[in-house]
Amino acid sequence: MKNLLDILRWSEEYFKKYSFSKPRLEAEKVISHVLSIDRILLYAEYDRPLIDDERMKIKKYILQMIKKKIGFDEFLREEKIKNGKTENNKIIPEPHNENTGKIYRKEFLELLTKSIIYLKKHGSKEAKLDVEHVFSYILKVSRMEMTLRFEREITEAEKKEIREMLVEIGKNKRPLQYVLGFEEFYGYKFYVDESVLIPRSETELLVERCIKLMDGIEEPKVLDIGSGSGAISISLGKELPKSMVLGVDISEKALKIANKNKIENNATNVKFIKSDVMKGVEYKKFNLIVSNPPYIPDYEYEVLEEKVLKYEPKLALTAPNNGLYFYEEISKNAPDHLIKGGYLAFEIGYNQGEVVKKIMEKNDFLNIGVYYDYAEHERMVIGKLNR
Repeated sequence: MKNLLDILRWSEEYFKKYSFSKPRLEAEKVISHVLSIDRILLYAEYDRPLIDDERMKIKKYILQMIKKKIGFDEFLREEKIKNGKTENNKIIPEPHNENTGKIYRKEFLELLTKSIIYLKKHGSKEAKLDVEHVFSYILKVSRMEMTLRFEREITEAEKKEIREMLVEIGKNKRPLQYVLGFEEFYGYKFYVDESVLIPRSETELLVERCIKLMDGIEEPKVLDIGSGSGAISISLGKELPKSMVLGVDISEKALKIANKNKIENNATNVKFIKSDVMKGVEYKKFNLIVSNPPYIPDYEYEVLEEKVLKYEPKLALTAPNNGLYFYEEISKNAPDHLIKGGYLAFEIGYNQGEVVKKIMEKNDFLNIGVYYDYAEHERMVIGKLNR
């Protein structure tokens, strides 16, 4: 059970098993209480991932309710009584102040604004977005709910966590994704640290085209060279459930992250092995070889953003021969590992389209296309093997 919808279904089934009269309602009450989300917003947040602490709290409530054979409302009343919130055997109502929510809202907006100013002061190009992601992660609410209707007190512990993350992002120039420990890619969550590149949204376009290339193939075999965090391999494996996907990387640390992501995303049809390009790959009949290899020339590396230079692995970014080394190596060896008519798909740098196309033509690929991203930059080169 990884997201809100999963645990909602599980909770409902558990209540059904123990004959609760309104199992879905009881499940909604428990989960909305733990996540501090209105019941009506649960289904708008259905794909929200839950952290271990949240899942444990939900399970604890459910088990206690089953043991006592009572609904959640009665359970909460008993908890208040047990904690001494009674007067003459009656529950003392919580003090109500209609302005309390507005006060907390004002404090929240002030803290949000100050945080954005702090990141802008330290040169962040996406200060507002980064702050919203940090607040959403620490406060355990969606960015939409947070910005529209967040009206609870932010604890000192939460403020401390927020400050620490903002210092990492602002002062220390550490990428948001490394601070949070994950990135979303093609609808899936991927754990990342400094041993792997952060998956980029532009690479989703490559995944999308690869899925279309495999349309109509019953059980496609796919090789992903330089798999890093496993974003391409796992996304293809999940979107092509009958496929067999092999991801290779030379970095042991990257393979460790990739395998963790494989488990977290339940990508049972994906396998990762250590290999320098295709030297460790024995299979010879892939339908598709895909790669987002290192392609930045050394002379361009030094002018990259400070946070990239400081934190992202250089091994996964730069390549010899003006950034073309891996395109040449993979294009040269790919024909030995593809079926006739199999595809080779690359992600490329903004100005490498024509030269990579020529490299592929030299190695017996036809129908080669250069494709662009949303910013109208050259982003992909894809061709079909003519043997």
